[in-house]
Amino acid sequence: MSNVWKQAGVFLVLALLGCAPQKESTENKTSPSPQASVLASGENKPLPWKVPTEQPVGADAESVKRGESLISQTALYLGPDVADPAQRFSGSHLACKSCHLNAGKQANALGFVGITARYPRYRGRENREVGLAERVNGCFERSLNGKALPEKSQQMQDILAYMKWLSQDIPQGAKMQGQGLPNIDLLDRAADPNKGKTVYTAKCAVCHQPTGAGMLMDAKKPAMGYVYPALWGKDSYNTGAGMHRVITAAKYIKANMPFGSPNLSAEEAFDVAAYINSQTRPVKSHLEQDFPDRSKKPVDAAFPPWSDTFSAQQHKYGPFKVMLNGKEQGS
Repeated sequence: MSNVWKQAGVFLVLALLGCAPQKESTENKTSPSPQASVLASGENKPLPWKVPTEQPVGADAESVKRGESLISQTALYLGPDVADPAQRFSGSHLACKSCHLNAGKQANALGFVGITARYPRYRGRENREVGLAERVNGCFERSLNGKALPEKSQQMQDILAYMKWLSQDIPQGAKMQGQGLPNIDLLDRAADPNKGKTVYTAKCAVCHQPTGAGMLMDAKKPAMGYVYPALWGKDSYNTGAGMHRVITAAKYIKANMPFGSPNLSAEEAFDVAAYINSQTRPVKSHLEQDFPDRSKKPVDAAFPPWSDTFSAQQHKYGPFKVMLNGKEQGS
């Protein structure tokens, strides 16, 4: 999987307002942005992915910069080796940008551009509307295998300021080209961890190591984080992370691996996702409380209870296309 993690180091995987101007003379007036024009027309087409080119300025500039540092070097500031035990919110040496590539600036890699335009929003995991801070904490508790940051803390406010800066000029409710992860063709068969091991050995192990332990920037200073992050083991994401779902992991892998020249087929992506998620990792407690409306539970959520009769093995590896067709048909 190469340099994807070179951006720093497997979890976690998150709302601005544009109003149409009143009809008035355009003399000496600034034209509305293309983003505002799209929403004003009622089209709500996905907007181009655009990362700010200017450095942050104004009252929040320092907060934005601190937020980017927290995203990029999470373990250094909030990890298990921080001197002050009260600041140890991440349970691993991963960084937020281990999954959110280029500190959330990269399209099709769980990026943050436009994320403040999408929150608060309903989420099936909680079966209610959640705010962006709560969503961030979901990553801390699952992808980073840690605990929630206080929402009023300076660190959380810095992270949110950075996300807001990346989302500047994007109206509330807007969708972005490249947000989240691209769709992937589901397989008619179950994902195969044994086939995935072959793919992993050929295309992933050189960076993430045969053991899946990744490669630290400095083995003597793990707080510096990873060049290539751990994909399983005690320093990886836990079983409650979105990346522990095989469809989600396969989407991410297909879109981004090997980094710089992603070239895996859908079958290879599914199989290597199955192999990675067949390995041992920290266990998230109380997963039975996720998706209280079981009908909203994703088919690849590999923990009970479920609203269907598919087995735990099927929920973990598939065949997801067949399973979803069965649900659609009411079987």
